[in-house]
Amino acid sequence: MSLDREQLDIAQVNSDLNNDAEKIVEWALSLDKKAIITTNFRPFEAVILHMITQRQPDIQVVWMDNGYNTETTYKYVDEISKRLNLNLTTYLPKRSRAHREAIDGEVPALDDPKHEAFTAEVKLEPFERALSELAPQVWFTALRATDTAVRAEMDAVSINTDGLIKVAPLLKWTSKDLWEYMQKHDLPDNEDYFDPTKGEEHRECGLHLSH
Repeated sequence: MSLDREQLDIAQVNSDLNNDAEKIVEWALSLDKKAIITTNFRPFEAVILHMITQRQPDIQVVWMDNGYNTETTYKYVDEISKRLNLNLTTYLPKRSRAHREAIDGEVPALDDPKHEAFTAEVKLEPFERALSELAPQVWFTALRATDTAVRAEMDAVSINTDGLIKVAPLLKWTSKDLWEYMQKHDLPDNEDYFDPTKGEEHRECGLHLSH
């Protein structure tokens, strides 16, 4: 099935799919559009990676490595990439962590005016570069309604202002749902994750505000 974006009735699509993750994934892949999954390899990310790659093994997986991940996270990236044979592309900031810190110092505090520029440099610019270079038409993301107040207001399927179809199959899943899926499929998890652009668990990092 091939469908032009302008033909999509998003309200009807969301109503029909009714937040059923498996149906959402199957519907999005059936559009026959170029798709990517973005991941930060935080806890439970294995769920969306497994769910989608079981249906489309060669789908492009995109990671914006901000350079501040924990040792556990880097090891987890290697482990889950090998386990699921991920077609992974990593996007890095234009400056290394060492270069940035030599010039600008440590990660700015959340209330520091410099924090916005930090987030733009290590996360938003690499993401924009990924979109420009890969030119996807469908974007799978593991965001969940419980993450932030902004995400609680989102739909599982939406269309960004640039026409990119954003798909969040796990939007309504609870931590219990994710844990049970991982147990069922014997998936490893990342137990030591930190995102310096968020700083706090329920703070929005900006990626889903700009898109």
